[in-house]
Amino acid sequence: MAIEKIHIDQFLELAKQHPVVDVRSPGEFIHAHIPGAYSLPLFSDEERKIVGTAYKQESRKQAIKIGLDFFGVKMRKMVEEVESLVASQESGVDDERPNKDSRLVLVHCWRGGMRSESVAWLLDMYGFKVYTLAGGYKKFRNYVLDSFKVPFQFNILGGYTGSGKTELLKILKEKGERVIDLEDLANHKGSAFGRIGLPPQPGQEMFENLLSCELRAVSCEQNTGSSKAAFRGLGGIWLEDESQRIGQVNIPLELWNTMRKSPLFFLDIPFEERLKHIIEEYGSLNQEEVTAAIGRISKKLGHLNSKTSILLLKEGKIAESFDILLKYYDKHYFKSLHNRDGINSLLHTVDCKSVILENAKQLLSSAQNQPQKP
Repeated sequence: MAIEKIHIDQFLELAKQHPVVDVRSPGEFIHAHIPGAYSLPLFSDEERKIVGTAYKQESRKQAIKIGLDFFGVKMRKMVEEVESLVASQESGVDDERPNKDSRLVLVHCWRGGMRSESVAWLLDMYGFKVYTLAGGYKKFRNYVLDSFKVPFQFNILGGYTGSGKTELLKILKEKGERVIDLEDLANHKGSAFGRIGLPPQPGQEMFENLLSCELRAVSCEQNTGSSKAAFRGLGGIWLEDESQRIGQVNIPLELWNTMRKSPLFFLDIPFEERLKHIIEEYGSLNQEEVTAAIGRISKKLGHLNSKTSILLLKEGKIAESFDILLKYYDKHYFKSLHNRDGINSLLHTVDCKSVILENAKQLLSSAQNQPQKP
């Protein structure tokens, strides 16, 4: 039976319900992959190198023969791994879901060539229903990069540090709003202190993959009746106002430019209230890590301010130490806020007395009163 190669849109739509098997080498997978994919390498990193060298220096046929030597001893184990994968995904899944097929598996390699075809042949022979991705992971990457060019209509949630923006994004999502938490995807809170207590950040390519899939998911929420899961530039997707750089990763430039041209809803909260919130959020963090973070911004903060802030922290005067830091970040954010074209028409101030979850109501009321783009 011929194994069907399918387009990226169909592949990702099926991936919502069925396992995606990535047969590239472990190194390729670790570098970046389709979110949710399972690594089932046809070759190890060293084996891939040997096959590639044979292909370049000897011949395609010789490379295939060497590849078969590596592949042959793995066949049974690969089949059993896919069986376990399918079984684990089937457990607890609603059998009434549409298009259910418990034996359907999606397979891809780098370009949709011999690696995915070989594993697909094996799984098909064993009895799985297999689709491969036309163009492979490379096609997915093109899809990812193209997604950032879509003219999405965003609502940008702004406010000085300590305004509780991340908490409000969660509340908005609970209320049924479409939300993407960029800092959550980046595993970083966006400041010099943003990596403390969090797992390692994804690489740039993996961050882009995660972000693209999130954009796809929220942009398709109002198109569930459509058979084609394509990006649509719908309005009302909430994002936090960010610098282009979040820790060690960057928001793709085209998407960031779209964000900078979007309506910005600024939470105007008194300094003292925000300072209280910052103390609650960061006051219990490891003091050595906080001190190191202050050192990373000492040049911008100023030598005296940096030294004073660290000294106050060591003396246990957290409020006084953070007061210095918060004033620095307020100044930095004010400059970034107003350093964008058309800020007067984009900016909508939401007056709030303190950092509370009820601010979400005022925020939504302000957004709903703004005219929507066609």
